[in-house]
Amino acid sequence: MSVFGLGYVGCVSAACLAARGNPVIGVDVNPQKTDFIRQGRTPVVEERIGELIAQAVTSGRLTVTEDVTKAVLATDISIVCVGTPSAPGGGLSTAYLERVSAEIGAALAGKDSWHVVAYRSTMVPGTCAGILIPILERASGKRAGRDFGVCVNPEFLREGSSVRDFENPPKTVVGETDERSGAALMSLYAGLPGPRFQVPIAVAEMTKYVDNSFHALKVTFGNEIGALCAELGLDSHAVMDIFLADTKLNISPAYLRPGFAFGGSCLPKDVRALNHTARQHDLELPVLQNVLTSNEAQLRRAVELVIAQGRRRVGIFGLSFKSGTDDLRESPMVEFAERLIGKGYDVRIYDANVALSRLMGANRAFIEERLPHIGELLTDDIETVVAHGEIFIAGTAEPDVVAAVDGIGPDRTVIDLVRLPGAAQRRQRPGYVGIGW
Repeated sequence: MSVFGLGYVGCVSAACLAARGNPVIGVDVNPQKTDFIRQGRTPVVEERIGELIAQAVTSGRLTVTEDVTKAVLATDISIVCVGTPSAPGGGLSTAYLERVSAEIGAALAGKDSWHVVAYRSTMVPGTCAGILIPILERASGKRAGRDFGVCVNPEFLREGSSVRDFENPPKTVVGETDERSGAALMSLYAGLPGPRFQVPIAVAEMTKYVDNSFHALKVTFGNEIGALCAELGLDSHAVMDIFLADTKLNISPAYLRPGFAFGGSCLPKDVRALNHTARQHDLELPVLQNVLTSNEAQLRRAVELVIAQGRRRVGIFGLSFKSGTDDLRESPMVEFAERLIGKGYDVRIYDANVALSRLMGANRAFIEERLPHIGELLTDDIETVVAHGEIFIAGTAEPDVVAAVDGIGPDRTVIDLVRLPGAAQRRQRPGYVGIGW
């Protein structure tokens, strides 16, 4: 294989792939980097990288060149690791990617055998399909997926521990134009631990951004909690030790699936209280201060999704703040229904756990206060809602709702806010849409 760009990612990738027994040709426009590697020296500072490069060069498995055509013609896979710095305004600069793609494409024009171009550089979704593949095709006169393969293979390497991260990846992700190319690239990581994903190219492009944004969010969240704890005279590390000990809800997949807004008796109230406490201490906590703002935006997106359908009769499945409860306190579904009614939509509501005939006490008072026409809107009969609606809102995953949704024809619209069981297959049918997918 050939590795284009011998910075941190390229140098580590080239050395580690060579250490796994693969012949590797490194390519870089900077002669200082290629001269270093020719001498068996590392151009970057990383744990163990010096010894890996020395061993790979001595064995002959790692060589370098400035000749792009020579590198492409002599290899089966080209791995692109050039930089993608920020452009003015915060966008992504693809100048280096475009340049190397044009050079690789020109080399492919003279190659008869199958070749895979794999991008390891970080790029926003749409970059590969919208910019890089067209450049490769123009320069080569060939078609991606037919005459050569293209993959996106994001790296999850941390500077300072990148060799260890290469050998023990948290996951391996390959976006592919075709299964043949994806399988060829994935085979380079055979035997390494962690789950493996062969996915559409744009999904692979997005994964690195999701990871890094979440890492940034975690750092900021921890720092904001630390700042508030300091103001309150608390040991923030003692607090976070308890937080981190919960791997069922806190450090886990819980709450991380895209869906509808949060609500209930705890989350909104407690976020407000924490922000109020911060304000009392003149403390600015931008992430925590905007959690409820972001939640409101998700509710607004759901309303806009209904408006975009251009139909007026709406059936809502689910009214409580989550499945399996009759608790209506700060339920986003109640607020959602209220907004649709306010905009003149003809609404009917079904929730097996919130039947008007069984409501009592605070729940009955709450719903009558928020939805004064509840007697006309809320029904115990799911078929009444099914017969009424042109648009259906799935706000609960109760089995009777799943069954009802599966019986709704493609001439009517289902907006799935909770990603019902079987949603991945159901998405193929017309009129089935979700929020956040």
